[in-house]
Amino acid sequence: FSNIVRFKPKEGQFDEVINRLSEPMELEGLIQSFVVKTGENTCCSVGIWESEEHIINARPQMIQILDGIRDKLEVISEDLGVTDPVSGPIIQEN
Repeated sequence: FSNIVRFKPKEGQFDEVINRLSEPMELEGLIQSFVVKTGENTCCSVGIWESEEHIINARPQMIQILDGIRDKLEVISEDLGVTDPVSGPIIQEN
């Protein structure tokens, strides 16, 4: 199972956001996490999880992590806020 969250740090906040996301995350069931730079100042955070249940149970902790950087992120849209999260089962892997 995987979650992917698109976000855009505010000008001058890119390094701070990445540094905070680079800190070890003690989330039960999290196998791997990484951040992909998808544009000049946009990124996606990716988590690989043991199961959908693990990601559901970790949501409160993930929201706490987001709350620690929320003021450093630009609003993507009025509907989305500062993140564009999606999640689902991994259906292909090499």
